[in-house]
Amino acid sequence: MTRLAVTGATGAMGREVLRAASARENVTVGHAVSESAGGTEREGVVVEPAASLRSVSGDDVDALVDFTVPEASVGYVETAAEVGVPCVVGTTGFSEREKGRLRAASESVPVLTAANFSRGVHVMSALVREAAATLPGYDIELTETHHKRKRDAPSGTANRLLEGIESARETTGRVHGREGEAPRETGEVGVHARRAGTITGEHEVLLAGGGEELRLTHRAESRRVFAEGALDAAVWLAPRSPGWYDFSDLMTDESV
Repeated sequence: MTRLAVTGATGAMGREVLRAASARENVTVGHAVSESAGGTEREGVVVEPAASLRSVSGDDVDALVDFTVPEASVGYVETAAEVGVPCVVGTTGFSEREKGRLRAASESVPVLTAANFSRGVHVMSALVREAAATLPGYDIELTETHHKRKRDAPSGTANRLLEGIESARETTGRVHGREGEAPRETGEVGVHARRAGTITGEHEVLLAGGGEELRLTHRAESRRVFAEGALDAAVWLAPRSPGWYDFSDLMTDESV
């Protein structure tokens, strides 16, 4: 049984993590916190004020699961590192300085960060890299769509896909949207972010050339897929040594 601490427990993803955990036999939530509401109850768990996380230790909790915002997330991870609790981080949109603070925390405890905890997205990333390398003359456009409350654009998953493209072939840079007279230049990668309604998440990479087009698309039908992936990551990470981990480490672990 892996004992969890969940941050952002009153947020959309925090609530989803609590719901997913309540349906599992291999995890239990021992502590849940929120910046905005303490004393409320979610999925049978009392949500405490954020400051109460300092009272938790590695003797009480095996791993922390965080889906919040960058500034809060860094503080949570640093607190967890001080008390010896491994961290699974699904928050995106970190600045370079914030990423550096997370890296520093991983010297004390294992820290696993992921822009997306979907197994399908992991496979898509590999396919996008292969396609970009195998079709070097094809134009590439990436479009991502999320709910209207999402803060960062492009999404963390979109940035991960773009990094894969850029590692697979030489590009001349990213072009975000188009306006006015804007013909496509050779080697550029078009990037388009859409925000509307309650859309969970959709990513499409279009490769076009040679009289044909290839579209690689992933669509998340529910946040539950991300919550389940994060719980898998927490169970996997809890016994690891301090260090910097990615969801791909779990996906490629043949013992899982």
